[in-house]
Amino acid sequence: MPQRTVVLGSRTGLHARPASLFVQAATRQPVTVTVARDGQPPVDARSLLSVLALGARHGEPVVLAAEGDGADAAVEELATLVARDLDAQE
Repeated sequence: MPQRTVVLGSRTGLHARPASLFVQAATRQPVTVTVARDGQPPVDARSLLSVLALGARHGEPVVLAAEGDGADAAVEELATLVARDLDAQE
């Protein structure tokens, strides 16, 4: 199962707009992706409520994982998104 640890780039972490953009991108993936904070169980990256409940903040690492055909590409695409400051996007 491919997984990658990424430091959150958005100033608000995975909250509000960044969380929504992340969930939308996860929903487009051909595989199920999970996201987790250190010490917490992984949650479905397609669930906005679950992602918001993580409470992941700017500068914190999160672990993205996926399984199945296309898992590597899915994790890579979402990792790139999470590392960016999505709050600064127009």
